[in-house]
Amino acid sequence: MSVSGKLRAIAGWPIRLRVRRQLARFLDDCRDCQATQRQTLFGLLDLNRDSRFSADHGLAAARTSEDLRSALPVTRYDIYRDYVEPLKHGDFQSLLGSRNRLLMFSLSSGTTSDSKFIPVTERFYQDYRRGWQVWGISAFDAYPKMKQLRLVQLASDFCRCHTDAGTPCGNISGLAAAMQSRAVQMIYSLPYEIVKIGTPEAKYYTALRLAVADPNVGQMTTANPSTLVHLAQIADERKTELIRDIFDGTLATWDELPESIRPALAGRIRRKQPQRARELERVVDSTGHLYPRDFWNELQFLAVWTGGSCAAYLPAVREYFGDIPVRDHGLSASEGRMTIPFGNDCPDGVLDIQSHYYEFIPENEYGSDSPSILEAHELEPERNYYILLTTSSGFYRYDICDVVRCVGFEGTTPIVRFLHKGAHISSITGEKLAESQVVEGVRTVLSEFGHRVRYYTLIPAWGDPPGYRLLLEEQDVPSSENVERFERRLDKRLRELNCEYDEKRGTGRLERLSVLPMKNGSWASFAANRQQKLGGSIEQYKHPCLLPNIQAAAEAVKQFQLSSTDELQVPDAADATFRTRA
Repeated sequence: MSVSGKLRAIAGWPIRLRVRRQLARFLDDCRDCQATQRQTLFGLLDLNRDSRFSADHGLAAARTSEDLRSALPVTRYDIYRDYVEPLKHGDFQSLLGSRNRLLMFSLSSGTTSDSKFIPVTERFYQDYRRGWQVWGISAFDAYPKMKQLRLVQLASDFCRCHTDAGTPCGNISGLAAAMQSRAVQMIYSLPYEIVKIGTPEAKYYTALRLAVADPNVGQMTTANPSTLVHLAQIADERKTELIRDIFDGTLATWDELPESIRPALAGRIRRKQPQRARELERVVDSTGHLYPRDFWNELQFLAVWTGGSCAAYLPAVREYFGDIPVRDHGLSASEGRMTIPFGNDCPDGVLDIQSHYYEFIPENEYGSDSPSILEAHELEPERNYYILLTTSSGFYRYDICDVVRCVGFEGTTPIVRFLHKGAHISSITGEKLAESQVVEGVRTVLSEFGHRVRYYTLIPAWGDPPGYRLLLEEQDVPSSENVERFERRLDKRLRELNCEYDEKRGTGRLERLSVLPMKNGSWASFAANRQQKLGGSIEQYKHPCLLPNIQAAAEAVKQFQLSSTDELQVPDAADATFRTRA
C-alpha cells in the first residue's frame, strides 16, 4: 500500500464506522416497512405544516396517509408552480415550513419546455447524502481495496444561476461535491472545480487529464453509462495530447477554462509526470489505443445507472473499461433518491423508506378514474407500478411518471427495478411499446448479429399502415446483405416481447420495422440541441431509445441529415388522437 493510500485508509476509518451504523439502522427499519413509512410520513407532514401550501390544501391538520389522500389528489408539478415562484423570490414559507431551510433548486427539464425548479432543503440534502453513504459503504465493504484507492466522479454544478433571492440553481450532485469534508475529498481524483467548466468537451478533457494521470483509480461514478463511453472515446481520440500534457505538466484546454477556477487547478496541472506518461505510451504501443481497461489496472467497479434505456450502453462500457462489476447507484430524480441497490450488474434496489413516503398505482390502472393506491408494503412481486413521492421539499403524492417493478423484499420493504418513464411508451395502434422492450429487443438482436452501434432511437412513423423506424448513423447500419435480416429479426423480437405489438403486426395494422440511416454525426447534433434546454446537464443527459410521440419524432428527425430518401409523414390534426386508439 502506498503512503497516500495508507493515509486515505486511516482518515476514512471513522467515517466508515459511522456509515456502517447508518446501514444497520436502515436494514433494521426495512424489517417493518409499514411502521417506518408511517413514521416518515408524519415527519414530512410536520416539517412543512406551517407552509402556505399546507394551509391552502388542508394539510395543516394531516397526520396519516388517510388524511393526506383526503386532502390531495395525485399531483404533478403544475399544482406547485404558483408556490415555487414566490419561493424563488424569497417567500420561503409559500411551500416550506419555517424549520425547513432551502439550500438550492435542482433544475429539471422534465417533459415540457418549461424547466421545473425542485426545492432542495436541508432535510432533503441530508437524506440524499445518507442514501449515497449507505450505498457507498456497501460497495466499499464488498471491495476492501477501495480504502486505499481513489474515485473519479463526474458531477454537475449546483450553482449554474441564481434566483432573484440569491438561491443557487443547478444539480444536487454538485452540492454534495461542494460540501464534502477534507477527509472525504482525499479519496477523489478530481477537484470540485471541474464542475464549473461549462463547455462539455473542455470539461471532459480536463477531467481526463487529471484522472488518467492517476494510476490508483478504483471506481468511476457518473449518472449515465453513455458518459463513460464518451469519456473513453475522447481518451483514445486525444491520446497523444493527453500523454503529452501529463509528461509536460500542461493542459490543452487551459484557455477554455473559466479564469475563476484556474488557480485551484494550476498546481495539479503543472505537476509533470513523465513516468506515468511513459506507462501510457507503452499501453498505446502494445494495444494501439488508450482505453481505461488498459491504463487503470486497479479499477474495482463502475457506478452508473443500469436500468431502463441505460442498459443499452453497458456492452460498449465493458468494451472500453473491461469486464469489471457495474453497480447501479439507485433510482433517482431531481425530486428525490428512491432506491439503494446492494448488488452488481443489476438495477434492483431497496426502497429508501427513511427519506420519502411512497404510494404506488398498478400500471394497468394508471390513468383510470379511480385507480388503486397502494403503500410500499402492499406491493406484489413481479408486478409493475407507477411511483408517487411525498418528500421533504414540499411535494406530496407527486407523480414522477416512473414505472417500476417489484422484484422482491428486504424484510417487508420492496426491492424495485426501474423499467422506464411512463411517457416513454409508444402506441400508434394500441400496441403500447415500452422503451424497456425496445432496449431489450435491440440488445438481443445486436448480440445475435455480433454487431455494435453507438446510439439508436426507435420512432413511430405514420403511414398506411404506420410502423416503426430504427434510426442509425450510416457507420452503424448493418451491411447491405444483413440489414433486412436485422430488421426482420428485431421486428420478430419485439413481437415476442409485446403481445399487443405482435397482434397489431399480425393483423396488418402495423408494418414491419425498418432501419432509417442518418449521416454520421447526427446524434452529436441531436444531443447538443437537447442539452441546451435549461435544466439539462451533461452527466444526466439520457439518449432516448424511443421517441413515442409521432409528431415530436418527426420534428426531431428534421434536425438530422438523412442519408436515405425515406420521408417521415406527420398525421393530420384530425388523426392526432392515434395514441389513444385501442
